Amino acid sequence: MSDIVIPAGEGKSVQLGGLGVVYKLSGAQTGGLFALVEHPLGPGTLGAPLHLHHNEDEYSYVLEGEVTVLVGERVIQATPGTLIAKPRGIFHTFLNAGSVPARVLEIIAPAGLEGYFEEVAQLATAGVPPEDPRRMMLAEKYNVEFDRSRIMEIVQKYNLKLPSAPR
Repeated sequence: MSDIVIPAGEGKSVQLGGLGVVYKLSGAQTGGLFALVEHPLGPGTLGAPLHLHHNEDEYSYVLEGEVTVLVGERVIQATPGTLIAKPRGIFHTFLNAGSVPARVLEIIAPAGLEGYFEEVAQLATAGVPPEDPRRMMLAEKYNVEFDRSRIMEIVQKYNLKLPSAPR
């Protein structure tokens, strides 16, 4: 990997409802070893439905705000400086139940999943609903499983806004 500098506030980005994805390093830049994305997360926002990855581990480092992370049966209240491992094969999600924005830096290893965010954002922008076969095929392409059955439970428990463009 050559020397790369991505200044604060820069990087290609997409928006998925209240969740942003700012690309800091892609797998193409790291030889496929990992990807690094920043997730700005608006107040009262569910980052994603419960989901699991079959191919990747994720590591989330809270930069700003407070984020609630569910990993399996664990509930973690993460403040700035907290690192959470979300191993492959375990259902997880994250949310911002607070009244101020949060930011999470996420390492995805190995790389590859970062392409999902861009592709699902294109579908969401085109108005393709989560239950549409194209979204399901995209999840299959990236070997991701979703458990959408608990969205309302989580939204109600944490007093969140209903996601306008769930992943």
